[in-house]
Order: sequence, then structure tokens, then C-alpha cells
Amino acid sequence: MDKYFKRKSTHSCDDQNIIERNVREKRDQNNVDVDIDVDVGDVGDVDVAQLPLDPGLRVPIQNYDVNVQDVIRTAYMQRGPCQPRSHAFPSTRMGNKDRRFCVSWYNEHPTWLEYSIAKDAVFCFYCYLFSLSGGSFVKEGFSNWKKKEYIRKHVGASSSAHNQARVKYELFKNQKQSSRTCLVKQSHQARTDFQIRLNASIDCVRFLLRQGMAFRGYDESEDSNNQGNFLKLLHWLCDHNAEIKAVALLNAPENFKLTSPRVQKDIVSAIASECLHVIIKDVRDSFFSILVDESRDISMKEQMSVIIRYVKNGCVLEHFIGVIHVLSITAASLKVAIDQLFSTHNLSISNLRGQGYNGASNMRGEYNGLKALILKENPSAYYIHCFAHQLQLALVVVAQKHPNIETFFTIVHKLVNIVGGSAKRNDLIQENQRLKILESLSISEISSRWGLNQEITLQRPGDTRWGSHYSCLINLIVMFPTIVDVIEMIATDTTSTGTRGDACISLELMLRFEFAFNLHLMKIILGISNELSRVLQRKDQDIVNAMRLVQICKAQLQAMRDDGWDSFFELVCSFCETHSINVPNMNDMFITLGRSQRETVTNLHHFRVEMFYAVIDMQLQELNDRFSEINNDLLLCVACLSPNDSFTAFDKTKVLRLCQYYPVDFDAVDILKLEDQLDTYILDMRTFGEFEGLQGISDLAQKLVAKNKHKM
Repeated sequence: MDKYFKRKSTHSCDDQNIIERNVREKRDQNNVDVDIDVDVGDVGDVDVAQLPLDPGLRVPIQNYDVNVQDVIRTAYMQRGPCQPRSHAFPSTRMGNKDRRFCVSWYNEHPTWLEYSIAKDAVFCFYCYLFSLSGGSFVKEGFSNWKKKEYIRKHVGASSSAHNQARVKYELFKNQKQSSRTCLVKQSHQARTDFQIRLNASIDCVRFLLRQGMAFRGYDESEDSNNQGNFLKLLHWLCDHNAEIKAVALLNAPENFKLTSPRVQKDIVSAIASECLHVIIKDVRDSFFSILVDESRDISMKEQMSVIIRYVKNGCVLEHFIGVIHVLSITAASLKVAIDQLFSTHNLSISNLRGQGYNGASNMRGEYNGLKALILKENPSAYYIHCFAHQLQLALVVVAQKHPNIETFFTIVHKLVNIVGGSAKRNDLIQENQRLKILESLSISEISSRWGLNQEITLQRPGDTRWGSHYSCLINLIVMFPTIVDVIEMIATDTTSTGTRGDACISLELMLRFEFAFNLHLMKIILGISNELSRVLQRKDQDIVNAMRLVQICKAQLQAMRDDGWDSFFELVCSFCETHSINVPNMNDMFITLGRSQRETVTNLHHFRVEMFYAVIDMQLQELNDRFSEINNDLLLCVACLSPNDSFTAFDKTKVLRLCQYYPVDFDAVDILKLEDQLDTYILDMRTFGEFEGLQGISDLAQKLVAKNKHKM
């Protein structure tokens, strides 16, 4: 965000002047006497920032309250007419020919002709803002592409409704020549003082925004010791700048200090508007992706945050562009909100090339999720979920779906809470563990060497902390006898009121075969995916290696399911024998609460089929669902463009297959041409010294732009 706030010189750079003009225009349009307390960022029930840009979706000017109509007009005039140029304009059968809107018509009528993506029709910008008669170019739009001359007829003679609206538009735009502005009589000195005060307030707001600091104070009265960051910073600025001190705060008119909360909000709104304008202008007609997440604010209103991701000069840029209030978080509601956002900022969904959401069903649903709804409109907007997050979700789902595994992790959480619930218990478990290590060393059960037998604790597992479950289970196995001793001490301690009951229940559950079985089963499953999890979380993530580890992870789980039961069962039995846990006879009937007699099964069937096979199958199913073949292939194809090690990963076949995923951008002729061009490209890259030592596709893209080879 700093590059949008950065100033070249004090009170003279472009962004400073733009912000000042924005704030002053809002003031002048709403109050002749420049009443600084008028807040135009949100007029009544109208949020100016969310006004639809698409002319087919706009509310008629006459439907707004008369007091805010000029504000609405100004907002639209600042944006200009809606003229999407990169949109894939649909064809309509007229007579015996297919006809559609032509982009070149914008050049014939650049100041007023608008196109609505929603209605596939053209509208008149002047008439919408200032015409009272309406007509087809305001209400339903004109879409008879066969009769282009009707667009010229709409302009008409000098006295036509269109030209009358144009004159009103020009008079409204040039406020300095209007009679309304002439009524405001201000001396040159008054204007200069106003600008100094405004610049001082803007400087304070910019600093606080850049630092992410709060503006208001609990007590902002004159005799307060701390008036809040904004006022204290403004006081400091006055103390160090005589010019500002002479006209600001105590020396400013009582109703013209430019320090009220509404003024602060107006300046913030102006800065946000200009930053957003720069970002959207930066994107222009480029391809882009969106990252979306939904959440609730403190008032329990559903909101959707949107980040736009695009490439400029070879650099990948990500910018936050807004938080949108939504009535619900259903896929249809979120899709409408995104369409509205695109319309407001004149972004075309046909340029969308990627989607990034969380793993919720309303987002990633194959048929009715937000991903699917956007893919129906644009098949090239592929959905890519963070692979590290997908892996964690796949692991967590097993814990949530299988009742026995869910019960197991509930017990583990309770154990962690009991043992680590206080500093006293934590010290107790550390001391017991130290004594057991010394005892084992004395009888040569374990060896002593630098880095071995370090102090460990039970790590609390969390759904959002990748790898925490695995670390917790490892430590639980290592410290199992120590934890049993400590919990037994707590269960028999008369001073441990309130925790003795939990300790007794936990101790009984820990010393059951089921707990030991689940402990080792989940430790092995999480261990298989742990290395993959670590690779996926690295900043210098190797896509090819990560995809290979996904396949290895699946293969290991399948091998464990097919041939791993005997060795696994022996491991569990050995653990139980070491810690004096009773191993049930596998041929006896397994009895559980709520199961009728005719549904009973043997212990072997329960532990082997209902637990061992079922948990592994669930894990494999989740990995297959979340790491889809299309996404894997797409990323592998992209990875072959990596310049690492003199482009050793380059694969011409994969590049051509990558192009086939984007039929809108590459037709059959383009792919045939590309097949020959790729031979020239790779030879050029490997023989050009400037392209040696590059790390990653981002470095390659930036170097191509720097050497002007992205145009060749």
C-alpha cells in the first residue's frame, strides 16, 4: 500500500493533489458553505463506493433522494462511461447474420456511449445523469446492432434531449463557472489557510493508515491527557511547523478545524478510493485471479473479502480491493456479490484465470459451489486451493468423520489440558521425565550423545497449525509412562479439586487397548503425510517434488492397507506389553454401547476392518478428492517453465498441454505455431547468459520483461 501513499515532495505530488481534490469536491457538492461535517462516503442508505458501474444495473437518478442526486452524479462522472473493451461480446442472430456490438463504436462516441454486459445493450451516459425524458438509451438500452445509425440519430439536433443533457453535464462538471460556485466568496488567504489545514489532516491520516494505527481516543476533550493518535499527531505537527500552527487547531475557525471524525472518515474514504482506482487501472485489461474468503464482523454481519492477483512487468502482485457485505454465504449469494464488484470496477469475468477460496462446500462444491458457478461462465478460471491447507483439511476430516478417531483426539485434548493446565503440573511432568531418562541411562536402555534426550512437552494440537497433531502424538508415545504417572498422581491428590474426576477418567481410557491402537494408527498416518506437509509449507516450494510426494503419500497408505496389518498389530501389542496394557483376545466378540446382539463382530473384525481399513480408506478418499488430477496436471505443466538449473525442467509436451487448458486463449492454429516457437525459445534461453542462475518462474518473467523478450 506504501506505493500509493508515497509522496515525491511535500504538498506537491500528484496523489496529494488528487486526495485534496476528492475531499474538496465532496464538500463543494454537498454544501455551498463548505460544511466540513458532511459525510458523503455513505449518504443515507447509498454507499457511493458500491454503485454499480454496469449501466444495465443502475438505479435511475430520479429514484434517489433529491439531496444525494448530485453526489451520485459526481461519483459516476469520476468513473466515466462504462466501456469494457476486452469483453467477449455475444452475437445475436438478426435476419440471416450474427451481429454484435463493436468496440470501435466507443471511438466514435468516446464521452457518452456505454455498454452493459448484463443486458448486452448500449446506453447513454449523458442522458442517464441529466435527462428527464428517459428513452431507450436510458431505460432498457439499445441492442439492435443491425441499425447502427440509430446511435447517431440519438444524438440528434442541438435542441435534442441528448444535447440538452450534454450541456447540463458540462456545466455540472465545470463547477467554477457555475452560479453556485460564484456564491461562495472566499479570499485568497482563506483558501490558502484551508489548504494548509487540509494538507496537515491528510498527512496525519496517511501516517496512521500506513502504520495501521487507531485514530480515535477514549477522551478527545481539550483537557484530556490523551486525545487519541490523530489529534496528538496533529498537535505534534503544529509544534514542529510554524506555518501549520498559525492556521490549525486553536487558530482555526471553530467550525472549520478539519479534525472531526467525519472529516477523518472522508479523507480515509478518498485515499481508499484513489488507491483502488490505481489498482484497477493497473490491472486494465490484463488477466487476473481472485482470492475470496467470507467472515463475520463484530456486529455479526456476513462479509466477503476480495483480493485480486495479477502480473505486471513480470511481477506477481496481490492487492486487497474491498470487503463486501452479503446477506448470506451461499454460493449463489457470493456469486452475485462478485458480479456486482466486477461491474462496479469495470472488470470482465472473461479475463478471470484463477479462483482461490477455502475448502468449504459452498466454495469448492463440484456442482453448486462458487467455483462451479464461475467455471460455467468462464471454463478457464481454474480453482486452486492452497495445497498445504488442503492436506491439513484432509487430515482433520478423518478426525471429524470417524467417531472412534474423533473420540481419540478428544481424549488427547483432555490429556494435554490436564497435564499442561498449570505451571506446577508442567514442572512435575518435566521432573518425572528427567528421572526416567536418568534411570534408563543407568541401565543402558538408551544411549547418551550430543542432541539426544532433550526436554520435550506435550504440544497442543490445533486444526490450523499444520503438523501439531503429529508432534503431539510423537511426544505422547515417548512420554507415555511419565504422563500415566503424573495423571495418577493428580487423580489421587486431595488438593487437585476439580480435576481429579477428569484425571481418573483419562487414566482409565489411556490404559485401554483401543487408545494404544488409535494412537499408533494416527501416528503412522500423520507421519506418512508429515513430510509432504513440510514441503508444501516451504516458501521456495518445489511443485514437481510436492506432486510426487502426493503420489508417494497415496502409495504408502495403499501399501499399508494391503500388507501392513500384521506388522502394525505386532507394534501395538509390543507397546501394550511394555506399559502393562491388557490386549483383548481377537477372537472374542467386540461389545460396544448401543450395538444389538445380532450386529456384534469379533475384536479382529472391529480393529482390522472397522478401524484400520476404514480410517486408511477415508484418508485416501480425502487425498483423492482434494488433490484432483486436473489441478495436479495444471501445476506440473506450469512447473516445466521453471528456469532452475538451466531450464532442466522444460518439457515441450507439457507446455502444449498447458495451452490446451485455455482454449479461449490458444486455438488449434496458435498451438501449432507455438510448437515451432518453443524450440526457438528454449534454445534462446539456454544460450543467453543473462538467463543463467534464475530461480523460479517469477524471476524468469521479470527477466523476460527487462530484456523485452516477452514481446517476441
